[in-house]
Amino acid sequence: MVILESRVASNWVDYNGHMNDAEYARVFSLAVEALMEHVGLDEPGRTRHCYTIYTLETHLCYRREAHEGQPLSVELTLLDRDTKRLHVFFKLHDAEGNLLATSEQMLMGMDSDSGRPAPFPTPVEAAVAALPLASPSDWPELAGRTIAIRR
Repeated sequence: MVILESRVASNWVDYNGHMNDAEYARVFSLAVEALMEHVGLDEPGRTRHCYTIYTLETHLCYRREAHEGQPLSVELTLLDRDTKRLHVFFKLHDAEGNLLATSEQMLMGMDSDSGRPAPFPTPVEAAVAALPLASPSDWPELAGRTIAIRR
């Protein structure tokens, strides 16, 4: 499911002539915001439910360069979920469908008043339950990776 469409902004391009590594993280952060909107946690939803989502952990893999003005799309795969957490996998593609980067993330639902983890509000839970969940046969190849020097 495509959750975000964007374009490489000129101020995202670094001295190497391509999108800076920090800007890939920005695009995936924007994808989290788009996911939040999709499940009813836009600004009015966050206020109404006194609820938000925090990012607990991110694993970003860079695959190809992106250049100024280049169209981008971010695809979402829900790997797992429980009453207050989402394990998501994002793929960043260019207009030709080339994989530019991936971001695997653990997201946590938070009660905005207490600042503590809390179960998803009922309408948000219903929207989360409607997201397509990856099966073991379509688990992304780059999900669950660890960082290590291979010997």
